[in-house]
Amino acid sequence: MRFSRAYIPTSKETPNDAVLQSHILLIRGGYIQGVASGLYNLLPLGKKILDNIRDIVKDELDRAGCQEVDLAFVTPAELWEESGRIQKFGKELLRFHDRKENLFVLGPTHEEMMVNLVRDNITSYKQLPQNLYQIKTKFRDEARPRFGLMRGREFVMKDGYSFHESEEDMKREFSLMEETYKKIFSRLGLDFRVVEADSGAIGGTGSREFMVLADSGEDTLVVCKSCEYGANIETAKRQPKDAPEPVEMTFGKFLTPNMKAIDELSEFFHVDPYFFVKAVAKKAIFEDREEIVLFFVRGSDELEETKAVGTVGALELVDASQEELETAGLVAGFMGVLNLPQNIRTVYDLELKGSKNLITGANEVDYHYVGATLEELPEDTHFADLVVVKEGDLCSVCGGELHYKKGIEVGHIFQLGTAYSEKLKANFLDQNGKSQPMVMGTYGIGVSRLISAVVEQSHDDKGIILPKEIAPYRLNILVSNVKKSEELEFGEEIYSHFQSLGVPTILDDRKDRFGFKIKDAELIGFPYTLIIGKSLKDGEVEILHRARGEKESVSVDEVKTKLEELLK
Repeated sequence: MRFSRAYIPTSKETPNDAVLQSHILLIRGGYIQGVASGLYNLLPLGKKILDNIRDIVKDELDRAGCQEVDLAFVTPAELWEESGRIQKFGKELLRFHDRKENLFVLGPTHEEMMVNLVRDNITSYKQLPQNLYQIKTKFRDEARPRFGLMRGREFVMKDGYSFHESEEDMKREFSLMEETYKKIFSRLGLDFRVVEADSGAIGGTGSREFMVLADSGEDTLVVCKSCEYGANIETAKRQPKDAPEPVEMTFGKFLTPNMKAIDELSEFFHVDPYFFVKAVAKKAIFEDREEIVLFFVRGSDELEETKAVGTVGALELVDASQEELETAGLVAGFMGVLNLPQNIRTVYDLELKGSKNLITGANEVDYHYVGATLEELPEDTHFADLVVVKEGDLCSVCGGELHYKKGIEVGHIFQLGTAYSEKLKANFLDQNGKSQPMVMGTYGIGVSRLISAVVEQSHDDKGIILPKEIAPYRLNILVSNVKKSEELEFGEEIYSHFQSLGVPTILDDRKDRFGFKIKDAELIGFPYTLIIGKSLKDGEVEILHRARGEKESVSVDEVKTKLEELLK
């Protein structure tokens, strides 16, 4: 491609609505154009980088034995009704009626459609396993689309689904996909971590997220300094914390006027917050009802709401009003493990199990109990991991110190089991001739989001820094002054040579000044720019290594060989 004919509308101006550097630089570099909130056009450079990422994703998936399909973007709503997700997905699921008043949705994900694809055609265990995928546009009506391609309403996603006769075989495929994803993100030149994660609205277990490490990431990751353990903060685990110096307490009821906060109670009793029981009341929202649930954690801990949602199987948790608490027989600010109404559902953090010498609310205004014990709770008491893991906590795997990192989610894989196949009646006959639901796994990659993730991780104050594997053009040949025939002729010679080798190459043959063109090269992020200028008369040219930010002088006799080594 010749720059003089290319559509690359670069800009010096920062877009008003852009906050992240990836959003700013992709617009300034002529990769994307905003259309409406959360909607973007891909310009030629953007389409090229998307295709390059897609090719790497497809190459590794095909090597792993996956098969590509292309499902309809518009999905009949009855499939979502069959799976029970049409209400669960909420307003992010865009619904519309056709001229015959049939209800459809724009697919934000395609579990239902993929199950529908196989359920009438796979009837025997002999046809399993199968791993089908697509790379396709999706739409989610985000309430707050932001950050450019990072969180748009329309996006390109790879979603894959595997079908198996057994849980064991599904887990084998799940491990294969985890390794395949690692190969994909490594080829993209990304610094990433694989972390344990929550399955969210898709469901399933054994969830893994692939996180690109970047300070601008929306997700907080908990990673170990001593081993490879990593988890989204929503699911992170730690070793049980060591207790401070034991405190002996005599059981009794104490007046604590207007004292509701753990800090002021700790100061009042001269007792470490570790020995307090913190009660967090939430209203759990289910498909068919609402219920007040009390979650108990140590006073030195905080409730992790995603974990809490999972323990009770709710759609979500919301704050309970004081009126709702009073109706349930609870006293806001003084709730505790004693004197609770019998109909109140409770969940205790695992680290409270068997604890004694505790201070807890008396469920009476201005009173707390001292010296309470949890040693004699009923056998059916619900214990679960409920706490937020903090920096400095110890790794549950190796005992190393945990710390926080920010990450951008670019991939997510789930062990779905039979959640969808049972509801959608995707059955097969096993070796004994018995009908069984297919066991499923699902595997997603945010293909268009990867463009932003790469830029967030690799940029400087001059612009984008792209790895050659996905750059729209690996080599930019910059002719300093096209009016000088010897410079232009040498540029044409190099351009023709690398075109013949199949290297994506662009020739900057514009009549603009050198300073303008070199700034464009740095902004766009070409991995290598060959600068043909005044030194040509001395038999030398320069190669700008964008990642290193350095120029290297090379003789004209050696430049082709040098560039071939860099570009291979």
